[in-house]
Amino acid sequence: MHKPLLTTQFLDRARRDYGSHEAVVATTGERFTYEEVGERADRLSAALQDRGIEKGDSVAVLDPNTHYQLEAAYGIMQLGAIHTPLNYRLLPEDLEYILNDAEVRAVIADYELAEKVEAVRDDVPTEVFISNDADATDGEWEDFEAVIDGVDPVYDEPEMDEADVITINYTSGTTGDPKGVMRTHRTETIHAYLISIHQDITDDDTYLWTLPMFHVNGWGHIYAVTGMGAKQVCTRGIDAEWILETINEEDVSYLCAAPTVLNMLLDYYENHDVSTSGDADVRVATAGSAPPEATIRTVEDEFGWYLKHVYGATETGPLITSSDARRYFEDDSEDRFAVKKTQGIGYLGTEVRVVDEDGNDVAEDGQSIGEIVVRGNQVMDRYLGKPEATEEAFNDRVEGYYHMGDLATVDENGMVQIQDRKKDIIISGGENISSIELEDTLFEHPEVSDVAIIPAPSDEWGETPKAFVVPASGDPDAPGVSEDELTKFTRENLASYKMVRRVEFVAELPTTATGKVQKYELREREWEDEDSMVGQG
Repeated sequence: MHKPLLTTQFLDRARRDYGSHEAVVATTGERFTYEEVGERADRLSAALQDRGIEKGDSVAVLDPNTHYQLEAAYGIMQLGAIHTPLNYRLLPEDLEYILNDAEVRAVIADYELAEKVEAVRDDVPTEVFISNDADATDGEWEDFEAVIDGVDPVYDEPEMDEADVITINYTSGTTGDPKGVMRTHRTETIHAYLISIHQDITDDDTYLWTLPMFHVNGWGHIYAVTGMGAKQVCTRGIDAEWILETINEEDVSYLCAAPTVLNMLLDYYENHDVSTSGDADVRVATAGSAPPEATIRTVEDEFGWYLKHVYGATETGPLITSSDARRYFEDDSEDRFAVKKTQGIGYLGTEVRVVDEDGNDVAEDGQSIGEIVVRGNQVMDRYLGKPEATEEAFNDRVEGYYHMGDLATVDENGMVQIQDRKKDIIISGGENISSIELEDTLFEHPEVSDVAIIPAPSDEWGETPKAFVVPASGDPDAPGVSEDELTKFTRENLASYKMVRRVEFVAELPTTATGKVQKYELREREWEDEDSMVGQG
């Protein structure tokens, strides 16, 4: 039997089997059952359809982790429209690019964020503007509650195929232009199945939304947690005190947290007498480069939480590996840290390899370095409107595999561990920052003659952008501009999280014979006191 894999099945299952059970604890203090969430999504589907939204139209959502974002996602997808979540940290001009690139027909935005869209609304193809609080939003915006109030929750559901694109997630990639990662019903569904298994999601879980829902649809948790019928606690931001209080009050059993968030929780814990859990055992997932061993030790031994380290990219679902391989460690053994600090082994049905420049697998000796490539049913369909970038991403070193751009080793147990990055991407606090975009911005400053941006180690963010600047004066001791002025210049021209936070003036940059800047030399010098040239951001 063939049954199409559709993202709408997750809410369908939750409302059918867990309809009367609490589904969402909203930031407004309201509590909704899955039956209520489903009906609200239905009414939004009907309202969007009345406003001309059809199958294949892109509808963007700009929202923190509120119940509106969750309802909007399903209300959009039930129409076969393309759910396009937006990074709320971007500037208006960034959003303008995305809204045009995806040809977005409607935007649903939080009242605190809508001004970013309002600033560019005359320059985008969007026709429908909905806010979750129109009275608190400047401009002509419809109110979410008014839009769905009294609407008959009946809409014309189109025929949908698992190969249809149902969501576009934007990633910075290796250049300043965001890439639209096109994901189908099939890729989203299989990824959700995989994380349900590997993240041990069950119907008695209470999940705390510390991970932004816009990040690859919350790592697929808007599907998996919903489909399993678990309870979801929404958030408007990250606050360590509130998180720990909520974990106790709501008996939270599962959350995701970037190393930056873990550090915030640890700092608060060290200075306050607080409980780290309610009645439920807590597990936490963190992604990318592993937190330092001291962080893992505190989280597990003092917080009493179980840490799962996972890895992936927007293009891959995102999650493709996990170091939660319990046959290789005992829960109370010191040996577990060596395993948990790796990126681990591939998810079910996921083929993860580390290959050299000729596309051959490197030796499993924990020393030989190659690039991570992956093949699996959760990997993206393609980049929107970028066939050349798609071709390169899937065929650079070896044909038919997505190339992660991370350089790694493989040990005798098949555990992958990142050593360095092929791409000039800085990952700071879980956000991708393009060094090229930063360099282009600084080149616009009249006192900058040449510049190279690299990731520098940061206790707070894992990595932070550092600029090596050759001043127009030619004299690093008299550059004609201060470090603070250059920092301010980047803050004024880019999203705040992308700003340069460190500047070093130099007489020249290291280059090859052909004039290419040797960033590796700069990184090597900057990271000489660290265990690896990869941060924990």
